[in-house]
Amino acid sequence: MPSLDNFFTETIATVVVFVVIMVLRSVINGLVRNYATKSQILEHRLNLVIKYNSIFFMLLFMTAVFIIWGVQTKDLFLTVSSVLTVIGVALFAQWSILSNITSGVILLFSFPFKIGDIIRIHDKDFPIEAEIEDIRSFHTLLKTSDGELITYPNTLLMQKGISIVRHHTFDDKEFTD
Repeated sequence: MPSLDNFFTETIATVVVFVVIMVLRSVINGLVRNYATKSQILEHRLNLVIKYNSIFFMLLFMTAVFIIWGVQTKDLFLTVSSVLTVIGVALFAQWSILSNITSGVILLFSFPFKIGDIIRIHDKDFPIEAEIEDIRSFHTLLKTSDGELITYPNTLLMQKGISIVRHHTFDDKEFTD
């Protein structure tokens, strides 16, 4: 019964790959958490990096399972290219969303400023000086000294000149000019 033996071998290989991927994911996430603790990276940024790691390891696991179970690469490439084409057309129609996501990732990893910093955005039509409340995937929340909450697209943060008026320290209690 070669087919039953193949099924058993593929099942065992899938379980082994799953365990290896889970262990690697746990080790990498532990290293990321240690680094975040040492460099005082904020919790929500840490959670985003861990989420991206999980997506990466899920894709790695799916690829390994396709290889183990003998999925034909031409069929796999046809499916993936079709899905990516549809996604590409949809994202091209929504290029600003893609641009904001890309800017959010850049802001996430480059850390030009942190939550709690007071920044000045140099825009001739609408200059803003505000405290950074939160940095999200699509936009950044800014709070002015008047208490006004502004949702500012990450793309514009990457395009405009920005001055950091004051860095946030753990001793800062309130936003003052």
